Amino acid sequence: MKQRDDMTFPFEEYERRLDDLRRRMADRLLDAVVITDPENLMYLTDYQTTGYSFFQALVVPLTEEPFMITRSMEESNVYARTWVELTRPYPDTGDAIQSLVQSLREFGLHTKDIGYERNSYYFPAYHQDYIHTSLTEGRLLDCFGIVEEGRVTKSPAEIEIMRRAARATEVGMQAGLEACAPGVTENDIAAEISAAMFRAGGEFPAVMPYVTSGPRSMIGHATWEGRVVQPGEHVFLEVGGCFRRYHTAMMRTAVLDDLSPSMAAAQHRMKTALAEVKKAIRPGITVSDADNIVRSIITDNHVGARLITRSGYSIGIAFPPSWDEGYIASLNQGNPTILREGMTFHIIPWMWGVDGDKTVGISDTVHVTARGCESFFTLDEDFTVKPEAGARAGVRDAESGEEPSEGHGQATPIRPEVA
Repeated sequence: MKQRDDMTFPFEEYERRLDDLRRRMADRLLDAVVITDPENLMYLTDYQTTGYSFFQALVVPLTEEPFMITRSMEESNVYARTWVELTRPYPDTGDAIQSLVQSLREFGLHTKDIGYERNSYYFPAYHQDYIHTSLTEGRLLDCFGIVEEGRVTKSPAEIEIMRRAARATEVGMQAGLEACAPGVTENDIAAEISAAMFRAGGEFPAVMPYVTSGPRSMIGHATWEGRVVQPGEHVFLEVGGCFRRYHTAMMRTAVLDDLSPSMAAAQHRMKTALAEVKKAIRPGITVSDADNIVRSIITDNHVGARLITRSGYSIGIAFPPSWDEGYIASLNQGNPTILREGMTFHIIPWMWGVDGDKTVGISDTVHVTARGCESFFTLDEDFTVKPEAGARAGVRDAESGEEPSEGHGQATPIRPEVA
């Protein structure tokens, strides 16, 4: 390992992570592991690139020096960012898996028990088939999750990095809420969010902000498409800020009218769910316990809304296509995973189908402490209510004698079955 002082975390943090990984390897009787998940590579070495669609791997022997297999162009990232000293790059005209197999032979690992991440997005089936047919003297064993066992709890240094991400999240969300008004496009709002996040020190997130208005808020994972926000509508925002690939996320809602009884009831349900689950979260309870608190409060509503997803998920290191670590831990019914100090979650008591045609959200990112939990945010949870916006738009239309403007790309409302 090359000791250096210009990485995201102190060198000792990476030594600890590697030592912990090797202890888990020893427990599983593995002589080496081949790590291909981009988030795991970042966690172990500080390596990152946007070129992760090309095969890349960190090979960690139980006792010898780790080495990396990368596309030749990406080798510069190994030297510029990480503590890794041994690389075996392959050219664009080369064969990545053959390079991996040859390197395993070179370092005497081809007859050993080798773990690999069978469920990694970036170690596809045809690559796995190739290595199984090429490396026949040793044993290839699935070790998916062996790095994530360390990632699921964040160190104090990681929590501080996530605070930097939270600053970008919060500034971006505030800019988005301020931009919400009749006559602006969803693109305008997204632009304000993005500019504010990046000016606050945020880096490119794994997912750009979600911005939907009016009936388009009922479309799952939709985001801006140029639609013009209309008077009296609401705007649903979900923003994930990023710093050094660590993320925090939050949902908020803007209402360009007086708050209707049903929207007021939805706001109350979501705020109550967040308050109650944050009171309960501490080391020792299960993720199912936390989910049950949120789900029971959100389900007990009279405005036709449902919580149709898990109620939260682990969050931390992420590359596109998603900012969550939900595959490591999610707040789901029946999940026995125990909460531990240092875990971080995006809690999402959002409501789908208020009045049959509105999705609204208020969410929080928290970290589990020794005796409870703390939020990364200070931004007010209440809906941003702008009744004067609708009134001003109505006055303008009356004075001009024109009909209110139509939305562009407006979707037909999707009406769920009332809960």
